[in-house]
Amino acid sequence: MAVRQVQARGIAEQCVPFARAARELELKPREFELAVQLGEVRTVSSGPGGRRRIAREEIERHKSAEGFPKELRTRLWVVGTAEGAELMGISPARFARLARGGCFAPVRFYVNRYRVVVWHYLASDLVEFADRNPEMLTGRTPALLRAALEKHPDRRARSWRARRLDQLTAATGDPWERAAVPAAVLDPGELAHAVPDPGERAYLHALRPVLARARPEATAAREVIDELVMAEDPDEIDWHRHCLIAALTEARADRPAPGCHTPTGSAAAPQEPTEPERRPAPPAEPVPGAEPTMPARPRGLWARLCGRKRPPGRDRAPEATAGRRP
Repeated sequence: MAVRQVQARGIAEQCVPFARAARELELKPREFELAVQLGEVRTVSSGPGGRRRIAREEIERHKSAEGFPKELRTRLWVVGTAEGAELMGISPARFARLARGGCFAPVRFYVNRYRVVVWHYLASDLVEFADRNPEMLTGRTPALLRAALEKHPDRRARSWRARRLDQLTAATGDPWERAAVPAAVLDPGELAHAVPDPGERAYLHALRPVLARARPEATAAREVIDELVMAEDPDEIDWHRHCLIAALTEARADRPAPGCHTPTGSAAAPQEPTEPERRPAPPAEPVPGAEPTMPARPRGLWARLCGRKRPPGRDRAPEATAGRRP
């Protein structure tokens, strides 16, 4: 115990809190929050309760990188619908169709005073999508995208959930905390079906990660967010139940939940649902009669991102796009 305390004290002395790290990295609070979520800025567990901090080595790694802090802030550049459409050289209406169809996943959102969800996207994601799929930006909407929109008129919330769950899963090494990630998007009824043991459900609830935060006084926004973080479509719910049951198997093998005396690995569980069909994102196939030419884009915005360099060995959380997971 004494050795662990000394080690923990040593780690804490080599780390700095989030607010100080943000100042040293010349990032605004929301930029820093996004950097942590994306894995651009890596955190370590330090202090009681697993409190997360930033290692001094991580800060120095960024500060010594070429182009700091401009390159780091460019990788964290987020845009809304209007600026995203301008960046890609398409109309806002076409941009909205691509986003609703799950062609790229939102990275964050906010709820405005009219209780409308306003989505934001990583500018680098839009650049990469446009470079890979120029034919999706001109001509008629591809048939596969039209079919996807008919089945799921708006996949933005689903795409964001998938991406956020990937981020949270990548941020933890504890098996019970990993199991709590898919559990966080299942309503109480679905969770009870997947996890019959009330002790295990209580433990998962205690470990439940926060997918999105709202100001305490923003009651209306909180209600919208509470709805948005829950899985909606049956196939999405089945996928997250599948992930939860698989994660529970690993967690039970590691240790029982506190207060549960069921022998490890023998806790009752429903039959694992069949893995839902994975719906790939619409492939970039030219529509007959459509000329796959790249439309003109604002040179300054485009060059700013296309000229960026990714630092070697950067450990960024995997992106989740709609159709891959769930």
